[in-house]
Amino acid sequence: MADGPPLARTTLDRAAHRRADAEWLAAAWERARILVVDIAGGGRALAGPDTDQPTLLLLAASDVPEDALGRLFLGVEPDGTPVFAVDAPLPVLPDTRAVSLRDVGHLLSDSDAGLFTTAVALGNWHARHAYSSTTGLPTEVIEAGWSRVDDGGNHVWPRTDPAMIVLVHDGKPGPEGLCLLGNNAAWRPRDGVRRFSCLAGYVEPGESAEAAVHREVTEEVGIGLDHLAYAGSQAWPFPGSLMLGFLARADPAQPVRVDPTEIAQARWFSRREITDVLAGARVDADAELRVGLPPPSSIALYLIHRWLDEA
Repeated sequence: MADGPPLARTTLDRAAHRRADAEWLAAAWERARILVVDIAGGGRALAGPDTDQPTLLLLAASDVPEDALGRLFLGVEPDGTPVFAVDAPLPVLPDTRAVSLRDVGHLLSDSDAGLFTTAVALGNWHARHAYSSTTGLPTEVIEAGWSRVDDGGNHVWPRTDPAMIVLVHDGKPGPEGLCLLGNNAAWRPRDGVRRFSCLAGYVEPGESAEAAVHREVTEEVGIGLDHLAYAGSQAWPFPGSLMLGFLARADPAQPVRVDPTEIAQARWFSRREITDVLAGARVDADAELRVGLPPPSSIALYLIHRWLDEA
């Protein structure tokens, strides 16, 4: 298992003190490496052809598409190279392929994972804030992509929505230890697989992350928790969440009562079953569907591996 959630990795110095330095930014652009991200096209970027260890393609300033939007300053790499992102349809280049952060985030290097995650998060924020929520006036990009302002001088800054995600388990070691996973009501089976994942929800105004965990678990599956521990966080910029991960203990003797508007099905799985699913074995969700687990770039699968490794 990785030391932390897959999209929490980075080598980037964000160099926030440079964001308002127009002279430095102009010079930095000319020597920068630039990531093109197609926000309207699902936040995709170009990578090399290797599917096992993809490497993002970063361009020189002279190669950036003419219709690119913005110059979003991401930061400076350890070798001193400035890195920017722009939003544009992806150019057609030989020996490259379009990739999404969801699909390859866990396979990228620490450097590329940090760049891609930041670029998608920042690009999605800009796409949703063309107008001021205070005045309704159009906004324009300032501070190298880290703020927007309208004609009245009203500023807005990038924000993320805090959300909790929790793996509920019974605290018992060994292959028969149990964890509780749910199938979201919005997830439809695909290719004969019903996906199960950790329970999750947004932190509400005036609420702590820990209180949100207790509330969401009670609302979604009707059980109480007797222990809660923070496990890590990562951005999930689809379009702009910060996932706060927890491990929680509960008594599996409690009846599971799902809220059908949120959860279609929830049940306890043993470590043996989860290990089998990860190994590609068939574990039935019901008479016809197999169990699937969260994608590798998610913090949900990271939490499942944390629980497996703590046996």
